[in-house]
Amino acid sequence: MNRMHRSLCSSAKWADTVAQRLPLVLDHVALGDDVLEIGPGYGATTRVLAERIPQLTALEVDEMSAARLAGQHDDVRIVHGSGTDMPLRDNGFSGVVCFTMLHHVPTPALQDDLFAEAHRVLAPGGVFAGSDSQPNVRFRLLHVGDTMTVVPAATLPDRLRAAGFTDIQVEHEPKRIVRFWARKPADQPQAV
Repeated sequence: MNRMHRSLCSSAKWADTVAQRLPLVLDHVALGDDVLEIGPGYGATTRVLAERIPQLTALEVDEMSAARLAGQHDDVRIVHGSGTDMPLRDNGFSGVVCFTMLHHVPTPALQDDLFAEAHRVLAPGGVFAGSDSQPNVRFRLLHVGDTMTVVPAATLPDRLRAAGFTDIQVEHEPKRIVRFWARKPADQPQAV
């Protein structure tokens, strides 16, 4: 992330924004009691989730961010690792979430790898949910010299379906946000 982006994501204003926006995703589905958050970054989303989820694991690719989160959250298991190659067990979580981080994944192919990994670690019948920003002038300016691989809302259902998800729902507010919910089929065979 560039300096301007880091400043925004670590600010109290962003934390307040997250606290207002996250219920638009979280109140839509039951995630269960053991949830994985992919890409918490500075932890604004983790703070909200920790108040709602009995057992929360956060997977963060940036080592310094993972260490900082571990120091802030005694009640959350913090794991340093990539969402595209998760160091986590198959079928291990009742829910998987990711918020405003998919555009930081460098390529659509790696985003698809993340979707496949989310499916792998999700228990049969579990929900994968999240949101990501959509392009507008402010969003583009915030990402000058930064990774910005936008997830086109129109392609998201097919991409989630290709990863093995069903019951896919996508809400799109052009130039603002895309929200999504998908389920791993309940009849998915358990890994041994």
